[in-house]
Amino acid sequence: MEKIPFTRAGLEKLKEELSQLKGSERQAVIQAIADAREHGDLSENAEYHAARERQSFIEGRITELEDVTSRAEVIESARLTGETVTFGVKVVIVDEETDEEASYSIVGPYEADIAKARISTGSPIARALIGKKVGDQAEVQSPRGPRPYEILSIEVLPD
Repeated sequence: MEKIPFTRAGLEKLKEELSQLKGSERQAVIQAIADAREHGDLSENAEYHAARERQSFIEGRITELEDVTSRAEVIESARLTGETVTFGVKVVIVDEETDEEASYSIVGPYEADIAKARISTGSPIARALIGKKVGDQAEVQSPRGPRPYEILSIEVLPD
């Protein structure tokens, strides 16, 4: 069984979602199905079909989150040195062709959020950077071809 890396905050957020789905969301969809059944013929009842579809989504998400949380491994920031790019660090890089700087936090796949500059360990950028040190060059494969980057700084993310 493959472990899934998480920050402590990321795992807590997932557990909160699971708790909400199992509690209020599940109860609300059960009530919506019951209400829709009262409207008669189920074969042409759009409310009923929508509620059943929502129930299917909720149950599927619950199953997924239970699996993920059972395989979760919290990586403590105290165990990280910040000498190399790994899960749980914030890295600042510069594009050697355009001199544009970018900053990314390297997190697990369930915590990734590009809008917040949080990229998954499996992303092309993270894969190219992992294992490198400050001053090292990394070549990232992009849709426009390989892009050369230099690592400017590495900082361990807070718990």
